[in-house]
Amino acid sequence: MEFPERFSNLSEYAFPRLRRLLEDHPAGGDVMHMTIGEPRHEFPTWVSDEIAAHAQEFGKYPPNDGLPELRQAISDWLGRRFGTRLDPETRIMALNGTREGLFNAMVALCPEKKNGKRPKVLIPNPFYQVYMIGTLSVGAEPVYVPATEETGHLPDYASLPKDVLDQVSVAFLCSPSNPQGAVASWRYLETLLRLAETHDFRVFVDECYSEVYRDKPPAGILDVAAEIGANPERVVVFHSLSKRSNLPGLRSGFVAAGPDSMKNIKQLRAYAGAPIPMPIQRASIRIWNDEEHVEVSRKRYQVKYEIADSVLGNIPGYQSPEAGFFLWLPVEDGEAAAIKLWCDTGIRVLPGAYLAQDVDGVNPGKGYIRVAMVLNEDELADGLSRLSASLF
Repeated sequence: MEFPERFSNLSEYAFPRLRRLLEDHPAGGDVMHMTIGEPRHEFPTWVSDEIAAHAQEFGKYPPNDGLPELRQAISDWLGRRFGTRLDPETRIMALNGTREGLFNAMVALCPEKKNGKRPKVLIPNPFYQVYMIGTLSVGAEPVYVPATEETGHLPDYASLPKDVLDQVSVAFLCSPSNPQGAVASWRYLETLLRLAETHDFRVFVDECYSEVYRDKPPAGILDVAAEIGANPERVVVFHSLSKRSNLPGLRSGFVAAGPDSMKNIKQLRAYAGAPIPMPIQRASIRIWNDEEHVEVSRKRYQVKYEIADSVLGNIPGYQSPEAGFFLWLPVEDGEAAAIKLWCDTGIRVLPGAYLAQDVDGVNPGKGYIRVAMVLNEDELADGLSRLSASLF
């Protein structure tokens, strides 16, 4: 039996790969998980009440695009957060988590050809793995662009040759970035949009970490696009309640795009998507309308930034994240560091190479580990102290 060649060179997914790396090594202490970005702050108690109050609606097929009230709540939130309200009927669709949306948007919007050739898709390196899988699934060519310390941990797409840019159909961006915690400035986003206009490609912006930051809210692609009058069809943006509201298991997010793009996305969803159950949608309405719990959680992350800076600030090459809840720590070799830390302390972290792709024999994540700051404050302080003693 034959399988698609486009997937033949894929590495094993990051977390099974980590299990395989560590399985023959005994833990050197009580196991502490600092690998996956699964928020553990308390979510509002009323979320369960909202779901229970509408539990009878599990007996109904939910609308594919999201309830009108949910799409309106999302539009209202975009207006409060970014100053840009969108037509909830033509420009917003609810998602069963943004991973689904990122993948399906590639299927719905990436053309088979660009200027008569195989389209290229720009991907920051390191990256969230669904960007690559979505690209390969539609037969496009991934172009991995370094997002390293030298580039401010954001990809310098404008530096690519004109002949490459003219073949681009989609450029991915994550801001705040996973895993580095870098934030794209207003000027960076404006430059990217103008580049997309010049070379006729779409920008897919993953903003799922936008509500976890130190003090200044990160700029969003929608407000920049509105300010400079960019073509709405250039922008496809993704948000989620997973990080914002500490509800990764709710699987509730949204995609916003131009009206023509959204028509294609919705058409695909009608055939291939999994709509959000109605009780989850009812709860999501209230969650998008509430900022109090978001502010409480954000303050806790701000304390965690201070803990990390206090424990690790003297490490050569340490960079405190601007936003998000990951530390991107420089080490000589990420796999060797992960094994040593596990054997010394029982702490699990993710080798940075598992989040990046080799290009010309170089993996920009090889000299890093990713550490998720999702434990409570006391556990985090203990874990980072043990990590520092083991590795530095």
